[in-house]
Amino acid sequence: MQITKDTIIGDILDAAPHTAPFFLEMGMHCLGCPASRGETVEMACRVHGVDADELVEKINGALAE
Repeated sequence: MQITKDTIIGDILDAAPHTAPFFLEMGMHCLGCPASRGETVEMACRVHGVDADELVEKINGALAE
């Protein structure tokens, strides 16, 4: 799975639950909430003041391991 800024967070968590800490670290503590699971990475990063490119890189790095 290749993550982009347009990837839906729920899809990431379903495919790779071990990435949840990356979202928790940025202050996204409502990962079970339907609204947050339907957001794209870019939308969530914008709300939480996080660089989307950096988060995408982190997640893709974890998925490559």
